[in-house]
Amino acid sequence: MPTINVALQRLSVVSSRPFDEIVRRLMGTIGRPDITAFHDAMESATTVADLEKVVQGAIGSSGLMEFVRFDAGEVLRKERNGPTPRILRLVVGNPLLMKEMATVVPDAAAYAPVTILVDERSDGVHLSYDSMASLLAPYGSPTALAVASDLDTKVVALLETAAQ
Repeated sequence: MPTINVALQRLSVVSSRPFDEIVRRLMGTIGRPDITAFHDAMESATTVADLEKVVQGAIGSSGLMEFVRFDAGEVLRKERNGPTPRILRLVVGNPLLMKEMATVVPDAAAYAPVTILVDERSDGVHLSYDSMASLLAPYGSPTALAVASDLDTKVVALLETAAQ
């Protein structure tokens, strides 16, 4: 079985803003479609133009949409019987961007959509993201890397804005 080693770059920003405010600021620009209706509409699309219309209707001003969220802190809060820690994993993306990357690097579909991790620590709320460009770098595709770098720029701007 062939193996590809990936040198992952995790990008993080720390904010003094409250956890709930950070999440609210993030979600203000990320689309939150009814995921079942979204999938149904994607399946019903018969042309690329139809598909693009469905995606454009689902994404927020950041160009991203939420696919799912996981409250990873819930298990820890139950164990500790308290209100902390709060850890939220947001799985976000844009199917059109994934398509552009996966067209030339099929493995890109294993990395997209991406994760934004929001976790509360003693020094503030950390917003973390694993760089898509770092994940795709070993594949050597300039086309995929250009799309990945653009995605990285969008996500980092989103995190920085939410943290300010």
